[in-house]
Amino acid sequence: MTHRPPGTDLAATDIDAYLRRHEEKSLLRFLTCGSVDDGKSTLIGRLLYDSKLIFSDHLAALETDSRTAGTQGGALDLALLVDGLAAEREQGITIDVAYRFFTTERRKFIVADTPGHEQYTRNMVTGASTADLAVVLVDARKGILTQTRRHSHLVALLGIRHVVLAVNKLDLVGYDREVFTSIADDYRRFAAGIGLTDVQCIPVSALNGDNITARGAGTPWFTGPTLIGHLESVDVDSTAAGGPFRLPVQWVSRPHLDFRGFCGRIAGGGIRTGDRVRVLPSGRESTVARIVTADGDLGTATAGQSVTLTLDDEIDVSRGDVIASASQPPEVADQFECHLVWMSPEPMLPGRSYLLKLGTRVVGANVSRPKYKINVDTLERTAARTLALNDIGVCTLALDRPVPFDPYADNREMGGFVLIDRVTRNTIGAGLLRFALRRAHTIHWQPTEVTRSARAGRKGQRPAVVWLTGLSGAGKSTIADLVERRLHDEGFHTFLLDGDNLRHGLCHDLGFTDADRVENIRRAAEVARLMTDAGLVVLASFISPFRAERELARSLLPDGEFVEVHVDTPLVVAESRDPKGLYAKARRGELPHFTGIDSPYEAPRDPELRLDASGSLPVEELATRVVEHLRAGGYLGTSRPDDGG
Repeated sequence: MTHRPPGTDLAATDIDAYLRRHEEKSLLRFLTCGSVDDGKSTLIGRLLYDSKLIFSDHLAALETDSRTAGTQGGALDLALLVDGLAAEREQGITIDVAYRFFTTERRKFIVADTPGHEQYTRNMVTGASTADLAVVLVDARKGILTQTRRHSHLVALLGIRHVVLAVNKLDLVGYDREVFTSIADDYRRFAAGIGLTDVQCIPVSALNGDNITARGAGTPWFTGPTLIGHLESVDVDSTAAGGPFRLPVQWVSRPHLDFRGFCGRIAGGGIRTGDRVRVLPSGRESTVARIVTADGDLGTATAGQSVTLTLDDEIDVSRGDVIASASQPPEVADQFECHLVWMSPEPMLPGRSYLLKLGTRVVGANVSRPKYKINVDTLERTAARTLALNDIGVCTLALDRPVPFDPYADNREMGGFVLIDRVTRNTIGAGLLRFALRRAHTIHWQPTEVTRSARAGRKGQRPAVVWLTGLSGAGKSTIADLVERRLHDEGFHTFLLDGDNLRHGLCHDLGFTDADRVENIRRAAEVARLMTDAGLVVLASFISPFRAERELARSLLPDGEFVEVHVDTPLVVAESRDPKGLYAKARRGELPHFTGIDSPYEAPRDPELRLDASGSLPVEELATRVVEHLRAGGYLGTSRPDDGG
């Protein structure tokens, strides 16, 4: 049997006319979501099969696969068209996001088949981030489940306003009208509470094809549209297309000396040559000279098009900047309230520094303790100290520099972001900017006349933070004290920050949970940075067990001014010293969250200096190695500074 897509007869006789007709069709991006085993892959397979978009050789392979890996007793298993991973076929579930393209006489479609399992919710967020419509599947035998509510809540948060509730497997309940009506009513009540008002409910059997592309004989009582009929006719014009012009710059093109263009995909509104634009965050303005594409110059361009703009004026524009309408520019801020979906198995640590990607810009970000998290079953706001896997909460977000943005409700590309772990580079959260906080506009950095380099130059040294990390009892404080005494004797300007000393004052309110440790090191790193602004060489002695916080401390300083020193001592040696009796208490359970016992220590992977502090070398020799490293790195100048300054 040969499956021929609609319109292929025209393609055989007039390929140009066929292509023109295809280009003129509108495109709908949608996703399927819901709880596990609700039939999402089978539904998409049915759409592809009924749209006659399966080549004969693929159909033959599907028939073979259905006999060996199918779940329909050897009959054609349409889910295998989408479930491409070996693990998916073995378990009969979707794990990754699978994208498929198909077309009908009226429209083109890109569909994302997203996983139903709770641990793969992050993949559902990926699929939803570009979708215009969501098809939420529900097993008629089970009704509305927690994962159905979670996915629907994410759909609402991600700005998808058009939803189809497909009540699937209706054949397994005898096409009972009351079952369908009850589920549809329950879902509409829930959807209205989260702001989803455009909901079309359709009874279907993806396995048998009922109400997918043609009406099913088992549901004569249903008078609404088929699924494909609704997908072909629903109006999903983007709000961003009608908004003000936005172009996040992805790349600055300089093919030769006479051309400098700014490339990107238009995220909102439209632009024409001669329009006045503003570059953010700098605020500089210019006029569009040309709109360049691979097919030649354009007079106008709109949202969704990838273009290169040239400007009349030579102004500084870099990757991550936004070129926007001069009369309707976006806000620029560095502190926000946001919705955050946590996507990591490890819980969020308030105060930890992450990387945030917004559009084409990557900046440092710090997330506060959640204001509240949302119960996806009841929609209640509940108090929370952190967010766990798949939790949805509202948090305060602070960035290390101002960024241009629009609220997510106005422009999804300008207001949607992901959080990235600094160490693993894994995506650990996805969020939506709601609004800038008032203090983001009222608190500004105050410039000063005397610079850090001038202060350091007067002292005859180069600012640096020498960060000594290691287990309790490793010898960090002893080594740091010896190093400072030697540098002080040579006339250099130093300061020693010790973990225990800071906990008597600046950090006296903190305990030893993971979250408190994160905040402890954040405060210490900020103090160390301020001291380098004074031109000092700072000795910082902290267990600092987490790589992420040590990377935060490094990120606060210019390149080359952070020297990580791993005071490497085996646990058994550190415990045998136990100068404060802490290990003994931890072993007895009197000191919870003690590093090395019931809290992890993440050793540096590539420190600037590693000291073997197991006892094979005297501590004076270890201090000498630190001083020699600083001298070789040019931190201590070439001669003794003048005592008179």
